[in-house]
Amino acid sequence: MIRIRGLAHRVLDIPDLRVDARHVAVIGENGSGKTTLLSVLAGIEEPATGTVRLLDRSPSAVKIGWVGEFPDRTLLFSRVYDEIASTPRFRHRPCSETDERVRAAAGRVGIPHLLDRSIRDLSGGEKALAALAAAVVDDPEVLILDEADSHLDAGTAARVGKVVRESTAAHVLWCTQSMDAAAEADYLIFMAEGGVRYHGTPEEVFAALEETCFYPTTWRVRR
Repeated sequence: MIRIRGLAHRVLDIPDLRVDARHVAVIGENGSGKTTLLSVLAGIEEPATGTVRLLDRSPSAVKIGWVGEFPDRTLLFSRVYDEIASTPRFRHRPCSETDERVRAAAGRVGIPHLLDRSIRDLSGGEKALAALAAAVVDDPEVLILDEADSHLDAGTAARVGKVVRESTAAHVLWCTQSMDAAAEADYLIFMAEGGVRYHGTPEEVFAALEETCFYPTTWRVRR
């Protein structure tokens, strides 16, 4: 369960929001507050007022995997292996378990051949996949992706989507500019001017957005 009460923080103004769905897509115009909302849910930012609960706990008490729009800003280590291994190492996992987790996560996102590569030698798409592997390596309870697919080619974006769909996290929150990707979610949050204008199933939300650019192209074709 995701529960927000009386949230006021920077541009955000969300009096009450309750979401009981696994795969949640967050959509809306640039500047509508999507990234700020995800940062608060991830515990990266502490809200000025109000409460946020994930699985009946504060974000700081939840195992969260985070992938940002610009991996260069969040990748900390020089080698891919060390980047992916950082979370289990910080949690003092045994070396053998850490190695097993790193190789499993790299295999899941399709980058086992990159483990010994330097981060600086990777392409933008490869960096995004390395960041995703680092986010899922320790089986997060909540996985949050902030437009992680926005600068990717179709093949890499599809790979990210597959990992998201197969994640064992209780909640996956994905901010995306792809309405076709958003249409595959269990639940949509449409934001405008810092607030939640619409929320519900894709059918419910997109029905209110049919005459806007926020309508899946594949749905227009089949109308």
